[in-house]
Amino acid sequence: MTNQTEKEQVEQDVSQATELAQEAQEAQTQNVEPELQQNDEIDPLEEAIARVQELEAYIAEADKREQDIQLRARAEVENIRRRAEQDVEKAHKFALEKFSKEMLNVVDNLERGLQALEGADESVKSGVELTHKGLVSTLNNFGIEAVGVVGEAFNPELHQAISMQPAEGIEANHISVVLQKGYTLHGRVIRPAMVMVAS
Repeated sequence: MTNQTEKEQVEQDVSQATELAQEAQEAQTQNVEPELQQNDEIDPLEEAIARVQELEAYIAEADKREQDIQLRARAEVENIRRRAEQDVEKAHKFALEKFSKEMLNVVDNLERGLQALEGADESVKSGVELTHKGLVSTLNNFGIEAVGVVGEAFNPELHQAISMQPAEGIEANHISVVLQKGYTLHGRVIRPAMVMVAS
């Protein structure tokens, strides 16, 4: 039975009880069948008043339940709205993740090309350097940051250790060699840095 149907039933019971109370009161005032009333164990007026009070208490309790249900429903709607906003924000923030991973290969190839151009024609080398800087700058603008620097403390969430070996001038558990840079997208690791760690 719905709350509305319950309320209608209770209101109907209250009106019937009120009518009974009025009839009983009229019967008492007009002294209709006084002997019969004295023989009854429960006075109809008192019974009707008790029933009215019982129904009023029931209505008050039903109202409290309905308010509680409404509050819970509002809270649930608010939670759903907040979760949806967070999902949309994450979708916007990390939509470029797959594309970013593919672009990292381009950055790696440009860096390898720069290493291969050591001692080559300066104009070619400067052109590749400018291309590399432009690409890295564009990635930074979209929240992609490089991680993994020599001398930095080893962090297993950002770095992937390939091996440990002694290294001069570098503290233990710090990066001694960066084999491949790692990258994060808005703080989320999209590729860990492959490093060697000083022991």
